[in-house]
Amino acid sequence: MRCPEGSWLPVCGPNDLLPGRGVAALLPDGAQAALFLDRGGRIHAIGNRDPFTGAQVLSRGLTGSADGRPFVASPLLKQRFDLLTGDCLDDPAASIPVYRVRVRDGAAEH
Repeated sequence: MRCPEGSWLPVCGPNDLLPGRGVAALLPDGAQAALFLDRGGRIHAIGNRDPFTGAQVLSRGLTGSADGRPFVASPLLKQRFDLLTGDCLDDPAASIPVYRVRVRDGAAEH
């Protein structure tokens, strides 16, 4: 989902994000986003749908890093997705959406 330029939508509160744990958020267009707080304090927002299974599960994946880049591994088939680009690290033909995100008044906004 793309919010209109200059428009932001609150997607989770200040206590919802913990390092290494994802949070799923339902967006106005019916899509789901998965948000992650990395150990460096940065928030990442990606599509929650695993392109290999079609299941909305990436928010429940395991986070890590490869070559200094943060990723989430799907909890189902374990494919890893770069949290910065959405590219699949295990299959270059697959990718997921990456959403813009910011923190305002302690809440994550998309």
